[in-house]
Amino acid sequence: MRWAVGVQQAVAAQLGSAVKLARAVSGGDASEAAQLTLEDGRRIFVKTREGCAPDTFLRESEALEWLRDARALRVPRVLAVSNGNDAVPPFLALAWIESAPRVRDWHERLGRGLAVLHRAGAPSFGAVRDGYLAAFPQPNAPCDTFAEFWVTRRLEPQLRRALDAGLGSSAIKRGFERVFARLDTLVGPPESPSRLHGDLWNGNVLTDESGLPVLIDPAPYGGHREIDLAMMRLFGGFSERVYSAYEEQFPLSPGAAERIPLWQLYPLLVHVNLFAGSYVATLERTLRAVA
Repeated sequence: MRWAVGVQQAVAAQLGSAVKLARAVSGGDASEAAQLTLEDGRRIFVKTREGCAPDTFLRESEALEWLRDARALRVPRVLAVSNGNDAVPPFLALAWIESAPRVRDWHERLGRGLAVLHRAGAPSFGAVRDGYLAAFPQPNAPCDTFAEFWVTRRLEPQLRRALDAGLGSSAIKRGFERVFARLDTLVGPPESPSRLHGDLWNGNVLTDESGLPVLIDPAPYGGHREIDLAMMRLFGGFSERVYSAYEEQFPLSPGAAERIPLWQLYPLLVHVNLFAGSYVATLERTLRAVA
């Protein structure tokens, strides 16, 4: 970890305790990460990324705090953050989450907690600031309707990226033209903006020392609540008990099951732009299921 010494020194300066021990841990697809043990006994999680936008981890720290404010599910506490001042790469330091076996009703607790998170709401469809999803900018300028937001802030930017890079087939281009023409109808009954995690695959839900679910790595905004649930279904890893518990707490509008492919278009586009390969064919199939 070439960044380690400078980041360790910066973390120590912000937290007022020298680093006693550092070991590399998983930081996701894009980041490098470590568990640091401080002289005062604290263990913390620190991640950084070479070449990322300077405000990457500032935006993530704000995202984590916005989810914490909902008091729905545990979210790691932000301890320190940097935008790359003083020649130190941008970094984010969080309270360490010690893992333990899941409690018996882990999935039900996750479902009920997501319902509380979504009910916490948002001022608009969008967010105060733009953010990031993986290494991609994620525009969040508010829109009057969610259909407008879904097209102009989510689908169109990633579709342009794919087409410009030669990753989008003619079938994908035609499929999105059909979707855009019908989107006002496809999005279903009107809903108020929900407080979304925004990137809720199974790798972004941990289990803490009490066996309870913990949300990490959000890309949040005010949006349609079915989006988080559709993302969870896209890559699997969650029991049906999650969705049943959610429905008991916050019933979905009619037609929710039919809208799942619509909400999966955005993460699939992102994966086409990140990895190409089989995601192109998966996106084509999903487009046919939508329109």
